Amino acid sequence: MSANTVRKGRTELDQGAASVRVRAPGGGRKRAAEKDPGLLAALDDLVDPETRGDPESPLRWTTKSTRTLADTLTAQGHPVSHVRVGELLHALGYSLQANAKVVEGKQHPDRDAQFRHINATVRRFFKTGDPVVSVDTKKKELVGADPGYRNGGREWQPAGQPVPVGVHDFPDPKVGKAVPYGIYDLAANAGWVSVGSDGDTAAFAVATLRRWWTQVGSTAYPNARRLLVCADAGGSNGYRVRLWKVELAKLAADIGLPITVCHFPPGTSKWNKIEHRLFSAITNNWRGRPLTSHEVVVELIGATTTRTGLTVHAEADTNAYPTGVKVSDKQMAAIRPRLKPHTFHGGWNYTMRPPPTVH
Repeated sequence: MSANTVRKGRTELDQGAASVRVRAPGGGRKRAAEKDPGLLAALDDLVDPETRGDPESPLRWTTKSTRTLADTLTAQGHPVSHVRVGELLHALGYSLQANAKVVEGKQHPDRDAQFRHINATVRRFFKTGDPVVSVDTKKKELVGADPGYRNGGREWQPAGQPVPVGVHDFPDPKVGKAVPYGIYDLAANAGWVSVGSDGDTAAFAVATLRRWWTQVGSTAYPNARRLLVCADAGGSNGYRVRLWKVELAKLAADIGLPITVCHFPPGTSKWNKIEHRLFSAITNNWRGRPLTSHEVVVELIGATTTRTGLTVHAEADTNAYPTGVKVSDKQMAAIRPRLKPHTFHGGWNYTMRPPPTVH
């Protein structure tokens, strides 16, 4: 501190004129909004959600970063830095926001009633000790030899030594994608996943269900009198897929049990139990791991566990499941006597019975 400042301070104290302010009132640089009264209004017009995509808007569909906003404002006669733009946005009540997946679109009028029907059906099966499974296909995964493809998520590695993977995510035609189809046993909190390398078809879906029943279900439920399958409305196990019903008819005949199927209403697949009880745990288990082969996929899925006791069995299915298989009206007519639609929404809820026993 200079001697002159000390003398000035002593004089102020002696005169009783000392102030807590260092700077005199009105001193210092003026705020950007004070120097340019139109700045805030111009900035608000640029980022207002109501003007997004407006042909008259200077930015239209341009990404509205602070630097882009600063450049646009400067060009409009409001010189300002990108740092100041960020401060002004906060002052206007804006903040960085991601998209929120909350709009489900048009809902089927029977949506809630179908949820209640599924819940009541599951409770009836639980009460009699019969198996209830949730089925679905997990997202297809790119599989390739070393160095492999980038897999989302992070895992602990030595500092500065991330696992190197390929720059591009072009599918490897020699390896093909991994197609995991899952069966989740609600009562046992156990999963079964077949990892295919061919088409995601109804034949593959029912083949996985057959494997689960043969190797697990028949042993876990030796006194079962029926089987309940909860599935999405679309995909390989969709309620409009003829091949799904034809293959279910074969399975019901082979295991000698009626198979009841309840489909979730369209657009509600996220409520399927398998999504957040099995598939989410699998994704979390292999985060940050390059999927370099189908064997790696099988091992990572099979090693999935949770604190709530989830166990998962996984195995590869190398069989071919060609797409585009057509089911004729004659084939459908052959199984129709065994296909019993439920009273409520028979398209979504039905039971495939085994053929009658011949004495």
